[in-house]
Amino acid sequence: MFLELPDILTRPEVDRLRALAANARFVEGRLSNPHSKAKNNLQVDHADPAYAESSRLMAQALVRSETFRDFAFPRIVAPPLLAKYAPGMNYGVHSDAPTMALATGPLRSDLSCTLFLAEPQSYEGGELSIQLGGRTLTFKGPLGSAIVYPSNTLHEVRPVTAGERLVGLTFIESLVRDPNKRDILYQLNEVAALEGFNMSWDNRTRLQHARNNLMRLWVEGG
Repeated sequence: MFLELPDILTRPEVDRLRALAANARFVEGRLSNPHSKAKNNLQVDHADPAYAESSRLMAQALVRSETFRDFAFPRIVAPPLLAKYAPGMNYGVHSDAPTMALATGPLRSDLSCTLFLAEPQSYEGGELSIQLGGRTLTFKGPLGSAIVYPSNTLHEVRPVTAGERLVGLTFIESLVRDPNKRDILYQLNEVAALEGFNMSWDNRTRLQHARNNLMRLWVEGG
């Protein structure tokens, strides 16, 4: 299941992130995945001061979003990373690594997230393409938006042919590992949010009771 988040970043946050990216030092993306033949992009140098500030801004934007929290049930969010693609760059078909080493310990990548930091009309190509069964879905989100999608899908960033694609990237370990169970809980959250106050108080309480008990069954401890 996919979640598109419009306006996850405020305009001042977008402007600050773009300013940080304009002055930051970027290095080859392959440095973080030297064995990949698919990766051809640039990512901000972790040693550059812009990395810490940009990562904090993007992480704060995600975790303050109730919709993101209700969809992802995040236990760990990896520090988001700025990445950019100049003409001729792409990231070929791949699936994301199942585990990642963070300073705080390992992360299991259940969900991946791209935050869009460039106007879609300012660059050509560069669509995020995700394979879903026999279909291929493409995304080129508006400025300040994000998409969250399963990390185990085959996906790619198509070649940029003009302009510059600037994005933020992160990975999420969910409290609920199973995507089907996570989707059930998300749907229950949506029903409660949209219809909860139209129910009798007793039925609203029963719905919340069922959701809470499913969480007890399905949430994995840290």
